Amino acid sequence: MENGRTGGKTWGIPFQRSTIVMYYNKDAFREAGLDPSKPPATWDQLVADAKKLVKKDASGNVSRWGIEIPSTGYPYWMFGALTMQNDQVLMNDAGNKTYFDKHAVVEALKYWRELGAKHKVMPTGTVEWGTLRSDFLEQKTAIMWHSTGNLTAVKKNAKFDFGVAMLPAKKRRGTPTGGGNFYIFKQAKPEEKKAALSFIRCMTEPERTAEWSIKTGYMGISPAAYQTKALQEYVKGFPYAAVARDQLEYATAELSTHENARVRKLLDDAIQSALTGAKSPEAALKSAQKSADGILRRYRR
Repeated sequence: MENGRTGGKTWGIPFQRSTIVMYYNKDAFREAGLDPSKPPATWDQLVADAKKLVKKDASGNVSRWGIEIPSTGYPYWMFGALTMQNDQVLMNDAGNKTYFDKHAVVEALKYWRELGAKHKVMPTGTVEWGTLRSDFLEQKTAIMWHSTGNLTAVKKNAKFDFGVAMLPAKKRRGTPTGGGNFYIFKQAKPEEKKAALSFIRCMTEPERTAEWSIKTGYMGISPAAYQTKALQEYVKGFPYAAVARDQLEYATAELSTHENARVRKLLDDAIQSALTGAKSPEAALKSAQKSADGILRRYRR
């Protein structure tokens, strides 16, 4: 509910909600001599396992990466996971202050960059959000971080044994929530508001959200959804369907501030400039924080 509440009021009703989860190729783990029942649980373990999972062809070209974390589309979202794992949120509850230049945030971006630039377990530069699922299904990467909204598609299309796990920890586990909410707009006509409320009630019934979870991979949005017979039976037969839900224990709201689109782009650009080597993580984040302060200062009066 954190991304639907502010100022003591509820503004949005969750529906298509997610956390970032770690998909991994169990067959690749076995091939690399790793235990497929023990996915990496820490940052250090992730690097160590990913090094073993990198595969090269006869010419020395990488045919399978150890890990890929997408850095286009929603880089701020993936970064929110890394910073939370380093025990640092990106903004305050009021959405009028960001913490982009905090030491723990800089450390998180350095780690992300070093996966490619130093450890050579991920492509250098940026990784495309839109093609990453295909990379995983085509076994071009052994591990991917992505939305739980991909779960059913991966389940249907993977030609190999795969697993799903919570994201690894540095100081703690962490992930932002994501996805979409329902809203009723103030300027809507009375009959439109009534119809919208009726639709929202229908779509958020436990049976409906259970069905949506099974067919997509997104979470059931209430405990009642997981108490339905359909979702209980599904989770019993496919336990990975509960990973995103269980990870809520370690979750935080995704980046949300006043003038959010402008502030988000500042962070996205900073992340990408660091990953491509155009700027150091520290310089990129310091610049983003300075610009964000300029945008948000008037909301702190």
